[in-house]
Amino acid sequence: MSRRLRRKGLQSRDNEKGLAIYQAVPCCSDGVSEVYEVVNFPPSVAAMNADPDIQPRKRAAATCHGSVTSSSGLGSVSSQAVPVDWTSLPDDTVIQIFSRLNYRDRASLASTCRAWRIIGCLPFLWQALDLRAHRCDAATALSLASRCSTNLRSLHFRGSEAAASVMNLQARGLREISGDFCRDITDAILSVMAARHELLESLQIGPDPCEKISSDAIRAIALCCPKLRCLRLSGVHQVDEEALNALGRHCKSLEEVAFMDCGNINEAALGSLASMRFLSVAGTKNMSWAAASLTWSNQLCNLVGLDVSRTDISPTAMSRLLTSSKSLKVLCTLNCPFIDEEGSNGTSVLTSTKGKVLLNFSSDIFKGVAALLHDAPAAEASAIKDFRNVFREWRTWKHKNGGGKYVEEVMNWLEWILSHTLLRIAETNPPRMDEFWLRQGSSLLLSLVKSSQEDVQERAATGLATFVVIDDENATVDPARAEAVMRDGGIPLLLDLARSFREGIQSEAAKAIANLSVNTKVAKTVADEGGIGILSDLARSMNRLVAEEAAGGLWNLSVGEEHKGAIAEAGGIKALVDLIFKWPSGIDGVLERAAGALANLAADDKCSMEVAMAGGVHALVMLARTCKVEGVQEQAARALANLAAHGDSNSNNAAVGQETGALEALVQLTCSQNEGVRQEAAGALWNLSFDDRNREAIAAAGGVEALVALAQSCSNASQGLQERAAGALWGLSVSEANSIAIGREGGVAPLIALACSDAEDVHETAAGALWNLAFNPGNARRIVEEGGVPALVHLCSSSGSKMARFMAALALAYMFDGRMDGVALVGPSSSEGTAKSISLDGAKRMAMKHIEAFVLSFSDPQVFSMAALSSAPASLVHIAESARIQEAGNLRCSGAEIGRFVLMLRNSSSVLRVCAAFALLQFTIPGGRHAMHHAGLLQKARATRVLRAAAAAATSPMEAKIFARIVLRNLEQHHQLETSI
Repeated sequence: MSRRLRRKGLQSRDNEKGLAIYQAVPCCSDGVSEVYEVVNFPPSVAAMNADPDIQPRKRAAATCHGSVTSSSGLGSVSSQAVPVDWTSLPDDTVIQIFSRLNYRDRASLASTCRAWRIIGCLPFLWQALDLRAHRCDAATALSLASRCSTNLRSLHFRGSEAAASVMNLQARGLREISGDFCRDITDAILSVMAARHELLESLQIGPDPCEKISSDAIRAIALCCPKLRCLRLSGVHQVDEEALNALGRHCKSLEEVAFMDCGNINEAALGSLASMRFLSVAGTKNMSWAAASLTWSNQLCNLVGLDVSRTDISPTAMSRLLTSSKSLKVLCTLNCPFIDEEGSNGTSVLTSTKGKVLLNFSSDIFKGVAALLHDAPAAEASAIKDFRNVFREWRTWKHKNGGGKYVEEVMNWLEWILSHTLLRIAETNPPRMDEFWLRQGSSLLLSLVKSSQEDVQERAATGLATFVVIDDENATVDPARAEAVMRDGGIPLLLDLARSFREGIQSEAAKAIANLSVNTKVAKTVADEGGIGILSDLARSMNRLVAEEAAGGLWNLSVGEEHKGAIAEAGGIKALVDLIFKWPSGIDGVLERAAGALANLAADDKCSMEVAMAGGVHALVMLARTCKVEGVQEQAARALANLAAHGDSNSNNAAVGQETGALEALVQLTCSQNEGVRQEAAGALWNLSFDDRNREAIAAAGGVEALVALAQSCSNASQGLQERAAGALWGLSVSEANSIAIGREGGVAPLIALACSDAEDVHETAAGALWNLAFNPGNARRIVEEGGVPALVHLCSSSGSKMARFMAALALAYMFDGRMDGVALVGPSSSEGTAKSISLDGAKRMAMKHIEAFVLSFSDPQVFSMAALSSAPASLVHIAESARIQEAGNLRCSGAEIGRFVLMLRNSSSVLRVCAAFALLQFTIPGGRHAMHHAGLLQKARATRVLRAAAAAATSPMEAKIFARIVLRNLEQHHQLETSI
């Protein structure tokens, strides 16, 4: 038996907001796009990174071939051979290459020859170290100590483990320390960090809240770091008077302080920081603003910039700060509820005063920044001609003329606090923000992306990735916000940043591109601007964060059919498969994104073959077998389902089944606690069951028991899971042995329940499974006893799906064609194990009535009467087209089934004779996928004589005669076609 409904490849998007050296790095270019650095890469370096085997290992000439041919500006290998002698590169070119590598790749390159080892140890190359993309434990830090102990000045790390390991670098000359996502950092770690780095000038820990940090650590910082100029901490529970007074006494050069999202700050004690010029308390709670405004106005005589965004400051306190503080130039009050409420009422207190700028949602922030520059030297102020381009034009003027130190400090601080605040607002997604984002928020983020400050660039790019997502749970992107970024030129800008040599900005730019690409218009622009090639190259990065976000971008771009071919042409499929082998365990994000993108791509026939050729079958089965992360399991199973969905056009279905452990893993995943995993695993088994060997192997792996249990447990599950559970049982029931096993395991009752579903996809699939099961007389008896007749009768008469009605009618025909009569039930048919009393006669009458009604719904008495009197083929063609159920052409029957319908043509029941002729008509209509196969089976069964008899029988219903004539005509057409071939 065989019932084949090919499931379409399912596709989905991924919009997680938080998500390797880049495959091309600049070696000697000083090119600048506007003022922020984005360097395009020369062919020699692109080729070097693309093929590790051509890198010099000895001081002998090495030759490679490469040229820049990619439209995206990335290096790629072309057919034009250009010999490159790596040993002839000037030292300054090699130094430029080294300066743009992360520490691991720098060390690898230095190990290739003695000369490059000397260059790789140059002190200035080790003045700054970014460890965010790599695990930094004590052993790693100790291995770097020899290079960093005397030279390191700036350090950037991620996580509390890295924070605890910083001391092992033995870099007592550190001036700047910045730590991201250090939620578990403690007082002890921070205190030791301060004690070991007495020359520290800047300390930044955030943006995640440092809830385990207290005032004790701040006092330790004050005592140990007298040269401190900048202190930025997030989420500290309490900052008390003693800690602030210690900072005031010991850190005489402290100019910038940021205590953001803190629980409690002694606002009066902040007045003791007399040297402070810039202060941010954004997001801080429990402050007395009346006392703060009075104290700060009187005691902070050097205060130039103040950020109180996301606080409950009152309009009165804000006005006092603006009017009473003589030194204050900038006051930022973004997303302050009381200020916003006043602004919506048009209150005049919210306007900027002379020489001072107030930034809030009611004001034009670009215009406010431009007004700030009116106090700058005339030449600098006159350079700002367009408010919307105020940041860009100021940077351009500064780049050409050097700029004033005062204005530069103010602008740098403004960029920093705006990027931080906009990101925090985007993360919380407060209501009624559409107007702000569309009017100026999007443009602000794009302006900040061009900053010369790396952390501002990265935070603004993250903001772009975040503010467009309005529902993280359902991965919903606001189309107006995404298209606003596109209209403002954000896509080319982000793609340029993705080509930067800095891995941090690569990662955040790729994340923004990924989220924006959920919008189909933006996705088209990304593709048109060469974004697919850029993301495919980034997916090859050795930096996990970069590769992860690039894979996410390819996942979203692979939705639909428009960009799949371009991804394959750009080498994206191979890059995605390689990601799975590169990080096979413990890296959830990159694996889920890679598997999700491959799942989408595998829905396309050609891409499906490329996935298999790239080793994707083995990679995805490996994930299904070994990975314990549910998101990865779900996407791996979905990818395998889509790979197996092309059985008629390629060999992937068989290849998946033959991969060691594949079927066992998928059977096991149907028992997962996660509904999405169960659904995709069942879908994969459904598709795989179309292959004869796979079908039997699934059963041998315990698939029958697992899928029956799944069907029994999914009565309240999603429609997708219900459909796939029924579909997998349908596929397995093609085998007579499996069909009997499904009945014995209790599979009949849950399939009847699913046949009662209101969802067409569910009850249609369940009807197909019951049709297969009903072929066996024992199962037919079970269906009757379990109450299946009323369910099938309801489908036959009421379903909106012609296919569901058709298969329900055929199941009923099997059940009452006489084979079930007198069959003893084998095994329990209910939980109590006792046979139920039934009335077969009543059930048969009900079934026959609705079978007849279903078939007659495809007949027109007048047309049939005319056809009965005419021998013209045209009348039969018209009836055949009217009676045709298009989807039935996808069904494939076995010889035994065709033989049963032929035998049914001789049944004493006129209803069954009509039903059998109608079924054979559907299976043999020219153009059906398996029509030729069915015609061949009928020829082998010598059914022509039976069909002629049915067409001529005086006692046969008119419909049976007409349908039989049409089947004969179909067979003649197939014979003519076969002869011509």
